[in-house]
Amino acid sequence: MALKLVKVINAPNSNLLAQLNEEQKNAVTTVEGPLLIVAGAGSGKTRVLTHRVAYLIEQGINPYNILALTFTNKAAREMLDRISHIVPSDSVNKVWAGTFHSIFARLLRYEASHIGYTSSFSIYDTDDSLSVVKNVMNTLGINHQKYSPQSMRGRISWAKNQMIDSEKYSNSADSDLEKQTATVYDAYEKLLIVNNAMDFDDLLINMINALQISDETLEKYQNRFKYILVDEYQDTNRAQYVVINMLARKHKNICVVGDDAQSIYRWRGADIRNILDFQKDYADAKVVRLEQNYRSTKTILGAADSVIKFNRKQLHKTLWTDNADGDPVKVIETIDDRDEAERIAGIVKENSKDGGFTHKDYAVLYRTNAQSLALENAFKKAQIPYVIIGGISFYKRKEVKDVLAYLKLLVNKQDSESLLRVINEPPRGIGPTSLKYIRGFAEKISISLYDAFLRVNENDSLQQRAKEAVNKFVELIEKYRSEIGKTEPAKLIEQYIGETGILQMYREINTEDSLDRWNNIQQFLSDFIDYFNRNEDAQFEDYLNQLSLLTDIDEKDTSQEQVKLMTLHSAKGLEFPVVIIAGLEHGLLPLLRADSHFEEEEEERRLFYVGITRAEKLLYLTYAGRRLRFGSYSGSSPSKFLNEIDRKFLDYAKKKNNDLPFNSFKTKTKKSKIFYAINPKETHSFQQSAETIIFRTGDWVNHSHFGKGKIMAVVGTGNNAKAVVNFNSVGKKVLMLQYAKLEKL
Repeated sequence: MALKLVKVINAPNSNLLAQLNEEQKNAVTTVEGPLLIVAGAGSGKTRVLTHRVAYLIEQGINPYNILALTFTNKAAREMLDRISHIVPSDSVNKVWAGTFHSIFARLLRYEASHIGYTSSFSIYDTDDSLSVVKNVMNTLGINHQKYSPQSMRGRISWAKNQMIDSEKYSNSADSDLEKQTATVYDAYEKLLIVNNAMDFDDLLINMINALQISDETLEKYQNRFKYILVDEYQDTNRAQYVVINMLARKHKNICVVGDDAQSIYRWRGADIRNILDFQKDYADAKVVRLEQNYRSTKTILGAADSVIKFNRKQLHKTLWTDNADGDPVKVIETIDDRDEAERIAGIVKENSKDGGFTHKDYAVLYRTNAQSLALENAFKKAQIPYVIIGGISFYKRKEVKDVLAYLKLLVNKQDSESLLRVINEPPRGIGPTSLKYIRGFAEKISISLYDAFLRVNENDSLQQRAKEAVNKFVELIEKYRSEIGKTEPAKLIEQYIGETGILQMYREINTEDSLDRWNNIQQFLSDFIDYFNRNEDAQFEDYLNQLSLLTDIDEKDTSQEQVKLMTLHSAKGLEFPVVIIAGLEHGLLPLLRADSHFEEEEEERRLFYVGITRAEKLLYLTYAGRRLRFGSYSGSSPSKFLNEIDRKFLDYAKKKNNDLPFNSFKTKTKKSKIFYAINPKETHSFQQSAETIIFRTGDWVNHSHFGKGKIMAVVGTGNNAKAVVNFNSVGKKVLMLQYAKLEKL
């Protein structure tokens, strides 16, 4: 049997260990060799990290040889600040602590000449990178409307994080979209080199390149960083995994800290296998489990544990606490999303009055940004101060303001600000030069900007292509301006916004962010349509006026006495006395797409787990029997995650308005009554009512823009029905069937 030599440390006498529990001490004092710290939610991970670095310094290890990698600069600063309260600050300042990108940017300044750059290379942020992609596409003559620059940039970034260079990407490209992306990728990389610039992804890739091409460089940094700590290891991607292991290969004093149960960033490249397989990468690794929770009650922990056990891919751990049992988790069934928001506002009001909590003690968590609209309206109505964390107020989001500008333009064509906001949302090829000439024409003959658009054919400064684009835009606006008062607002707005192309643009970009924006627009339109259903004699101006009043009052209170509203992703790392998780419905949480598989469902379950474990004292879970989407109510069923929680931890609250049956609802419109079934059976087909065409999985269809494709899945009902179509030309697209105008082959 081989003997393993372990460095002897005089740990027990260290004063900095006094406030740690036994497992925390074990994690802090294990200095030599690979170490995996599985840090459960609320287990004091930050304390362990800071004390570990301080302990290394206290034991005589040169701080210059310590590398501590985090995911945010804030986390790095807080770590160093806490360490400076334990050991002398002059030692702390020598520790290499920061994000992957910031640390490697510093190192690459020294190594740039080895990889074809000068030390003064520029670093391009996301906006700079997108600008380069657009320029490349223009040079190559690639249509921005057919192939989204944002989608191109996202695909290139994904490839880099998976360490797939442009040549490999090109060799594996199948669809037209992938082939076009490969062409752009290659030209993009060459242009970056010409510009002596790196994008964020290059800071990782080029660090790996620098270490690979020179054994001397690799050994230099291996000897410099003899002790490596990586925070949030479950969120690392392929490139980060590779560079960490290259640096740790010689001394193997690598300590990674993380919780596989909180791995929620798969959509941006995080690979949970990095933490799950750590013991395979380092066979002699020691594992320390931080399982004592200092945050939540026994009941809340029990609920979280019963949910996460349904995941197949995980590291075993059982959280426990010395805290009180606490109240049961309250589950509240509501009629619809408006009722849900009002019930949540009622909970805050009631508990703030009688329960000993203040507004700052509450956090309302949700899966998608679009859910904040009903909540914001309810909180304003109840005069409850709130703040959006990790985002902006629903009405101030770019895509919502864009749609609002389109509406303002219908009512007031002289609104030049709204006109300029939407003229290229989506892109129409009306560039700055063309706008300059149109403005000049308007000023010259003293007319409004919109009138100058109407008279664009008289403007000799413009090219014919620009005139055609302006005329097409004006025809769109005039077409729907003429329909005001003739067509029902609900029908008009659906057709108008659909024809602008803004929804299609976000659908085709098809990233997590773009689909979120698409969903926000849908939610905004639902609110618009619902307003006219409730106010049958209202005019467009009435809606815009009430919206202006709604958004102008109650500007963000600078005090901390506010309820926090945020997505579940934004809540990671935070904690609150009272947590309310809204929208526990199938299709929303878990947010399942048509081509979802068990790995995505497991990530959604981890996201729910993160939400549960934010709560200290009280936890509420709410769900609605139906949700308003695009002007119509869609029935919804409770999330499967609710059924996964052991019922002994739950208290089901009775419904409000019990006189209203939950198996069907009546919703008034101007001309008819519509019944919406709750808990409908899953549908795998969609009937296009105008032509009575039924689409099913496996059907071959033709699209006017994308050509021939096969339907891979159909989800949703009515106006919300969507199809995943695998087109021969561009690969998979998610299309709204009411707009797609698919031809069945």
